[in-house]
Amino acid sequence: MLKEGDIAPEFCLEGIDEEGREGRFCLRDLLSSPLILYFYPKDDTPGCTQEACDFRDNLSLLETKGYRVVGVSPDSLQSHRKFREKYGLNFILLSDPDKNVARTYGAYGKKKLYGKESEGMIRSTFLISTEGKVLKALYNVKAKGHVESLLKGLDR
Repeated sequence: MLKEGDIAPEFCLEGIDEEGREGRFCLRDLLSSPLILYFYPKDDTPGCTQEACDFRDNLSLLETKGYRVVGVSPDSLQSHRKFREKYGLNFILLSDPDKNVARTYGAYGKKKLYGKESEGMIRSTFLISTEGKVLKALYNVKAKGHVESLLKGLDR
């Protein structure tokens, strides 16, 4: 698991940008401004949709604070495209089908749900500086209220 002050692991993933264009995105290229990199389990599911729409609705406010938003899940580019179009998502969505990047960030592994342990995506968010340092590493976040909580933290 990453912690504040760690260097964010470099990665390159296929994705869809805020204009709907497909491409390859590398962390180093995304750091022209501080980054909110969030990992989520699955496109178009209740919790993930709530979180994505909260980022969408608060994007201009996050941008005024200097941040850009990038979401990562194991879903395919085709799934991301449908998710983006259905909900008007206005930020980059990256595809991590092998979950290698999620594992590197500690966003994939053992988790408990309703008392049962399983392996899967761990809803996680990382604030990363333009120098590539982890400013904040948040694991097991709740979808509802997460963006609001992030915004309050950025105001401090």
